[in-house]
Amino acid sequence: MLRRCGAALLGAAALSWAGGTVSAQEVAGAGWHVGETVRMVHPPVARNWRGAATEALVTRIWYPVDPTVPEQPHDVGAPGDPLFVGHPIADGAPLSAVRATYPLLVLSHGTGGSADSLDWLGAALAAHGYIVAGVNHPGNNELEPLTRDGFTLWWERATDASEVLDSVLADPKLGAHVDRDRIGAVGFSLGGYTVLELAGARTDLAGFDRFCGSPAADAICQPPEAARIRDASGAAVPLRDKSTDDAASPETKASRARSGASYRDPRVKAVFAIAPALGEALSAASLAAITIPVSLVAGAGDVTAPVDTNIRRIASSMPKASVTLVPGASHYTFLDTCLPAVANRLARICRDAAGVDRDAVHAKTAAQAVDFFAATLPAK
Repeated sequence: MLRRCGAALLGAAALSWAGGTVSAQEVAGAGWHVGETVRMVHPPVARNWRGAATEALVTRIWYPVDPTVPEQPHDVGAPGDPLFVGHPIADGAPLSAVRATYPLLVLSHGTGGSADSLDWLGAALAAHGYIVAGVNHPGNNELEPLTRDGFTLWWERATDASEVLDSVLADPKLGAHVDRDRIGAVGFSLGGYTVLELAGARTDLAGFDRFCGSPAADAICQPPEAARIRDASGAAVPLRDKSTDDAASPETKASRARSGASYRDPRVKAVFAIAPALGEALSAASLAAITIPVSLVAGAGDVTAPVDTNIRRIASSMPKASVTLVPGASHYTFLDTCLPAVANRLARICRDAAGVDRDAVHAKTAAQAVDFFAATLPAK
């Protein structure tokens, strides 16, 4: 699989990506079986919970398990109402003792989603020997009511990821088995923005507000998931509303005041960003100053995080980043594969363009992520 560097070669990267095939079995069935567990992370310091119902960082962890331990089929979603096809797992099985330590990746989901919506990727990476910790971001995940602060205080997500890293490194079962020199981050959509912040990108909130108030404003200014935000009376809550901003809590105003701060986590040595969103919110100077390896991937048919204002804008400031456009793929192609029973009900996120095989896109993207982290987080 060929990759090209720099924004100028996006077209070439897309063409090279289209060549060859990788089956899901080849990617997900690599050296290990996949274990899964959940941690409720309670950071020891005061933090901004963004009005979330759960004041904890609910974290899904995928990890390598000996292939002699059987995996069981499982689907992703609420009990009795699953939405997505899940990778088979050895739930709660012991971490494989084949290696003394394993690299660690923190995973960040997209707007209004969850770590489980990227099960295809977390499981594939675990099958290749990575511990993957996916945090459900407070106020912005599908497991509980969404909040306006969860949607608008995006930079707080980087603090979620860093505190999950703290927790995994201190975990009594996992911490001693993490190679602390081999830590990376992977994210999708708003999670792509999040991991770029971990790499050193900074938010220019005023610049983003100007963009969204201009004729150039596009879909990224009003993500469709925001329609699910409701106040106590059940009324819809607008994302972009000056009167609501003026009436914000002191905690919210304090968060906005630090929106342009650096959330660089020096433990993160490489970043893989899929369909990164909020490209217009990241300052070009901060993107240009990133020194760690970055790989950017998006669907050429993405209209949710439009290519020109997101991956192309980000890549234009990062000439050393590897960039891949997947022909025909949309934004939601990078979510788990939907179960047939929900495909019509959730058509917006389940249906792909004609000729796009979601499972094949997942397999090739996972293989690309494995190659990227193998090269950028090499074993000693």
